[in-house]
Amino acid sequence: MSRNIKLQIEYDGSKYCGWQIQSRKAKGVKHKSIQGTIEKALRRVLQEKVWLIGSGRTDAGVHALAQTANFQTDSKISLGKLRHALNGVLPGDIVISEAKEAKPDFHSRFQAKSKIYRYSILNRRYPSALLCGKVYFYSFPLDLKLMQKEAKALLGKHDFKAFCASASCAKDAIRTIKHIKLSRKSDLIALEIEANGFLYNMARNIAGTLIEIGRGKMPAGSMKKILASRSRKLCGPTAPAHGLCLVKVKY
Repeated sequence: MSRNIKLQIEYDGSKYCGWQIQSRKAKGVKHKSIQGTIEKALRRVLQEKVWLIGSGRTDAGVHALAQTANFQTDSKISLGKLRHALNGVLPGDIVISEAKEAKPDFHSRFQAKSKIYRYSILNRRYPSALLCGKVYFYSFPLDLKLMQKEAKALLGKHDFKAFCASASCAKDAIRTIKHIKLSRKSDLIALEIEANGFLYNMARNIAGTLIEIGRGKMPAGSMKKILASRSRKLCGPTAPAHGLCLVKVKY
């Protein structure tokens, strides 16, 4: 009988085109994906063709602390041996942190209830060698209290079309932000957002807009007006991908 195995995956997305396998016909993009790299490793370990289903896409350069994926297999391999074998053949920037038996009908994408993303900003006068590629270095002072106040306008169910990349926004841009928090520890500012779903570039556009507000380039009340406008032109720039990390997928 076929088994349905659920994986929890940690990865550094710096060298990849994102989670999803990309068409090789696309020009000017990296074709190496997280999904494709893990599928290749699975086929090597299990000696059978398998297809990996992820909880959702992460863009090129975005990281994950706990991405979730599942696949079907006829193999009898133990979960401990599977995890060990996969980590032995995967590159060092992709790690399987957990492997579990899932119910036969479990689907990583369709059964996800919410996702938590964290955007990290290093806010000081000089960059960091050790955090390079994991945080967005921003050297100008930021008004954290104003950013926190403005972020509250995003809580709840709204049309988030203004925060979606205009060229590829879904027809239905209604999403619910369940939790949003901005905190600072020393020189690091963390923006944490939990929502029932994210539009393309939504988290990064929210981060970019809050940075503009914190810098004083947008007045108090801007976030509420941008949200109501449904216009991408009014919000801030898209924050760089390397500051974003998928922290958790809830089921």
